[in-house]
Amino acid sequence: KSGESKILVATDVAGRGIDIKDVALVINYDMAKTIEDYTHRIGRTGRAGKHGKAITFLTQDDTAVFYDLKQVLLESPVSSCPPELANHEAAQGKPGQYTSKKRQDETLFLK
Repeated sequence: KSGESKILVATDVAGRGIDIKDVALVINYDMAKTIEDYTHRIGRTGRAGKHGKAITFLTQDDTAVFYDLKQVLLESPVSSCPPELANHEAAQGKPGQYTSKKRQDETLFLK
């Protein structure tokens, strides 16, 4: 009504242990390194039955958490997983896991 908005700019420290009331929007300029930290960051919004929104910018540097992030979003009753994330190659399996959809059988003969 007054044309003013309250904005909190914080580091990762604000992700845990700080209770700030009436946070309607969290913008993660950089993705947390773990899903647990991500959950704490976005937990600043939508508390006590209120609605909130979280927006997270992702880059190729974040592919290590794509799979876990996709799982969290798909399992959430209030969130949706963008198709760009759901279909991304790095979101198809945990990092280090063999994720090829086709298995090629190969026979090796050793002497």
